[in-house]
Amino acid sequence: MAEAPAPQSGQPRLKRALRFRDLTLFYIITGLSVRWAATAAAAGPGSLLVWIFALVGLFIPLAASVMELSSRYPQEGGLYVWTREAFGDFAGFMAAWMYWMSNLPYFPSVLYFGAGSLLFAAGARGHALAASPAFFMGFAVAWLAIITLVNIVGLDAGKWLNNICSTGSWLPIVILIVLAAVSAHRFGSATHFSAATMAPRLSVKNAIFWSTIFFAFVGCETGSFMAEEIENPRRVIPRALLAGGTVLALGYILGTVALLVAVPAGQLSGVEGFMHGVAVLCARFHVGWLMVIMAGLLALNAVGGAASFLSSTSRLPFVAGIDHYLPPVFGRIHPRFRTPWVAIAVYGLAGIIVAALGQAGTTVRGAYDVLVSMGIITVFIPFLFLFGAMARLQSRPAGPEVQRVPGKRPVALVLAGLGLLSTVATIILSVIPADEEPNKPLAVAKVLVSTAVLIGSGAVMFWIAEKKRRLLPVERGEQPTARR
Repeated sequence: MAEAPAPQSGQPRLKRALRFRDLTLFYIITGLSVRWAATAAAAGPGSLLVWIFALVGLFIPLAASVMELSSRYPQEGGLYVWTREAFGDFAGFMAAWMYWMSNLPYFPSVLYFGAGSLLFAAGARGHALAASPAFFMGFAVAWLAIITLVNIVGLDAGKWLNNICSTGSWLPIVILIVLAAVSAHRFGSATHFSAATMAPRLSVKNAIFWSTIFFAFVGCETGSFMAEEIENPRRVIPRALLAGGTVLALGYILGTVALLVAVPAGQLSGVEGFMHGVAVLCARFHVGWLMVIMAGLLALNAVGGAASFLSSTSRLPFVAGIDHYLPPVFGRIHPRFRTPWVAIAVYGLAGIIVAALGQAGTTVRGAYDVLVSMGIITVFIPFLFLFGAMARLQSRPAGPEVQRVPGKRPVALVLAGLGLLSTVATIILSVIPADEEPNKPLAVAKVLVSTAVLIGSGAVMFWIAEKKRRLLPVERGEQPTARR
């Protein structure tokens, strides 16, 4: 399929600003969030095997599917295009709609983590703000506004925000691993590692943990949303996936081990666990000044996670606007910055609204868990389409320029099936609220009702847009024609 034309007559094309280095760092910042290492460590040594299950069950099938599908269809929109080609316009729109919406609760949840990390550097004043919804909400809203403006200015500026913030992903884990290794050598490990302690705990209590560990490997699909802004995407995407995927897999596993070496699992939590482990090690070696640096790096990690997903996912409503499934204004490109500025601006504003509403009727910890659960369900529904498209499109011929998975069709079908199984299990497990949630029925209701509303609103929007689209040729005096 040829490259998509400019969205509207007379408008400039998108700029191909992303190279191998940029895309590799992009995959690191979207995939490696240090908060998940703390979440895993809080569950004990058994989480190490869960990381392996998630790596094999989700990340490898997902990365392989992204590699092949982005090579088959290297167009802007990625997931939207793949699903549309496999299952039609309605499925393509719904996959994009749910993924687009899934990141709205993700933005405040990851920024809450960054805000909580910064409090460790603020001393007693920071502890006083730890239970303040206004502080967490203000931090999230302010950064979402900055991220939105930077990305409107251009991908050249946006990619450097991502590149700089990527140091907040890998550098804190490297520092933690070094400190933990020295601590283990001098003082021994705070956690006993054995076959018995490393056996995963299979219980309802740990359901949300299992689902969040699988959720941690989400992100490698996002680079393809900007395929027409990547130089030579068929060549660059697979190489960047391999490099970035290696870093995040090692980072999660070794980071979890380092935290368990430093601190017993019972003293860790998802929002503050990483910084607590660092604080213990810094006190042990009398390097309290390092806390300020680590807090800043973790804040960069959170900001980079929000920035990378906002910049990439905003391309979905942009492409939907070009196809007239959203108002055509979404398909506009800024004449100077060559960015889909309307789609970015609307998406950033929506994220700000969700950040403000996410605190309603719950604690900071409760809001964090509800936002994570909402993000898991809504982002994994599009993965049902993604893995389904991987399987279905195997029946279509692929040219010599297409990079297939090793083993081609048989291996592709196995990987797609494994990815589908992991996706369904993760969706089911993510509905179960954490033990710390004081109002479990309210938490479950928020997740299920909000998900149902998102699905229903997307379906209604599609049918309204489809009706208007069919009228366009008639209004122009043309005969209605089928799309593609």
